[in-house]
Amino acid sequence: MKKTIALVVFGLAASTFGLVGGAQQLPKSGTISVNSGWKANGETVQVGEGRVFGWGGFYGVTFNSRGSGPMHMGTAVCPYYLDLTGGAGPGGGSCAWTDADGDKIYTQYTGTLATNGVFDGLNQITGGTGKFSGVTGKAPFQCKALSAQGHFGCSQQFEYRLP
Repeated sequence: MKKTIALVVFGLAASTFGLVGGAQQLPKSGTISVNSGWKANGETVQVGEGRVFGWGGFYGVTFNSRGSGPMHMGTAVCPYYLDLTGGAGPGGGSCAWTDADGDKIYTQYTGTLATNGVFDGLNQITGGTGKFSGVTGKAPFQCKALSAQGHFGCSQQFEYRLP
């Protein structure tokens, strides 16, 4: 009887831990859709008539659009630069995206800020750690300014490939 109970307990534990471990595995390629909220902290300087340079950092939180999975309940930090004429123009920088497991995706991004506060562009995936080790791909993004205090809401689509 004790042997049977021990086998049942071991079987339940193995299947439970097997499922948890399996959840950490990603398909070799796919798309991870993420919604994110951001706060920008930075500075600007007027360098000419109607022209502004800006730099600083975006600090964000990420949520997988499915409500669970990779990049859900994660964080991100992205230094940035801007070169605006008449309130619109190019910007870019780099990002470190960290998911709830502590695994990271690194990107470099470029985009265009419009006068209506929309910032659209593309992240190029440059590497990763943990389950994202060796990752490549791209992550188009769409952002919208939510306030004059540097709050943004965004969506990203990480189109990735693993070795």
